[in-house]
Amino acid sequence: MKKILLGALALLVVAAGVLFLLKGKDTYEGHTSSVSLSDGLNVGSTISYTLFDQFGKAHTLDDSIHTLILVFAKDTGHAVKAFLGAQSADYLTTHHAAFVADISPMPVVIRNTFALPDLKTQPYSVNLILDETIATSLKKGAKVDGITVVTLKNKQVEKVAYIENAEALKAMIEKEN
Repeated sequence: MKKILLGALALLVVAAGVLFLLKGKDTYEGHTSSVSLSDGLNVGSTISYTLFDQFGKAHTLDDSIHTLILVFAKDTGHAVKAFLGAQSADYLTTHHAAFVADISPMPVVIRNTFALPDLKTQPYSVNLILDETIATSLKKGAKVDGITVVTLKNKQVEKVAYIENAEALKAMIEKEN
């Protein structure tokens, strides 16, 4: 019995090592993201960014975006994902909105093995924060345990709201357009 347990443990260690080697390389290495805020997520601040989505495509904030949906925690990210998954594929575009999710705390092997394959099944783009420095600059002045909805006009913050559920998210997105 002891040999069987040791053998199973050895197989588990080898399997974990192989998984790490296969999925432990950062697929976004060489992709340069950037975020600039003149005064954190506060009214009057100007924001600009270039972030990559789950497909590796760069997204630069432009004047057509009126609503930013920001999530910094796993639970709120899942709530927004569930809400957007129930909408039409062009919901964000139609409502001049962008979804930004902070996945910087996630280990690369977990991100590559579970998070990105799941996000790639979604018909909408998720602008990903992969760098902790970028996440820190966006969190400045933000409530990180809720869904942050930022209303923009020409990349300038007009309003910041913190919401808790899908109904409030829908109301905020559709009210702004």
